[in-house]
Amino acid sequence: MAKQHPASAEARSAGATIYSVADHAGVSIATVSRVLQGATVVAEATRQKVLTAVEELGYVPTGAARSLAVRHHEAHGLVLPELSGPYYAELLMGFEARAAELAQSVVLVLTNSRTDMAAAVRQLATRVDAIAVFGSAAIPADLVRLLRAKKPVVVIAGEPQDGIEAVAAENRESARELAGHVLDHGRRRALFVGDPDSGPDIRNRYAGYLAAHRDRGLKAAEPVLARLSEADGTAFAQRLLAGEHEADALMCANDELALSIMTTLQDAGRDVPGDLAVVGWDDVMTARYVRPGLTTVRQPVHELGALAADRLHELVGGESPRTYAQMLPTRLVVRTSCGCLPVT
Repeated sequence: MAKQHPASAEARSAGATIYSVADHAGVSIATVSRVLQGATVVAEATRQKVLTAVEELGYVPTGAARSLAVRHHEAHGLVLPELSGPYYAELLMGFEARAAELAQSVVLVLTNSRTDMAAAVRQLATRVDAIAVFGSAAIPADLVRLLRAKKPVVVIAGEPQDGIEAVAAENRESARELAGHVLDHGRRRALFVGDPDSGPDIRNRYAGYLAAHRDRGLKAAEPVLARLSEADGTAFAQRLLAGEHEADALMCANDELALSIMTTLQDAGRDVPGDLAVVGWDDVMTARYVRPGLTTVRQPVHELGALAADRLHELVGGESPRTYAQMLPTRLVVRTSCGCLPVT
């Protein structure tokens, strides 16, 4: 049996193959193939040696060639941070619905629940023909590039990279319009609630907030950092009520933040929009039923998921990655939480 040895930087950079995995694990190529196909005839100790070699070498098998014997349709991976909140659920529904129309199966990986995200995503790549990855800071760019070395990849709500295309909804100009609308109500202490470093979507929304202030010769505040969650919205509202922040308007990075902030303020006796205007982003269903109705920006989340599934199918079919981000339009939806009067 061949002697096992640590994977060198040269082996990784050269691109691992089934031959180098076999050599590293001290087994035959046939044994590597059996392990990757999930055969049960391989001893557990041998299987672990092969999987360790795959992990150490960063090897990603070619799914189409490996799986011809067991399936005849495409399988696509979808990598998301989580499924909490309405955004990710709607994105998944759009992706799955379009995949079903194209006779594709979908394998989902949620990175926030993984202790070893890189290993989970590499394992996913052994089971699918192409992968869509959500473009957040939670999923490192170097991991996306590693996947692209072996599989077609589309980044959702991200930015195109070398050989990796992106699909996204427009953020900056709609955010500029939304922030401008709030400022034109006479608000002069508007805060942006969200973390621009969490991903391109939020970064571009904050850029629109900044642009609206520049347009009017106003100084914009630094962002109030918050995750896009109900819990973070409630926590911020409590700090605001305690006097840690001063504001007469809040531009929230998503509706989940906006709705939780607005509810907490109202429960404490604050008037929205009398004391503070509150606006959001996404236009989730609840936004039209709360009082006051939430002014927000509608983005086509379902359609974004469907577009990602379409592009994966086309890339697997041989199309070249597009070098520009495919941008779906968004639009301002004015209700009354911004200070506008209700339409009669």
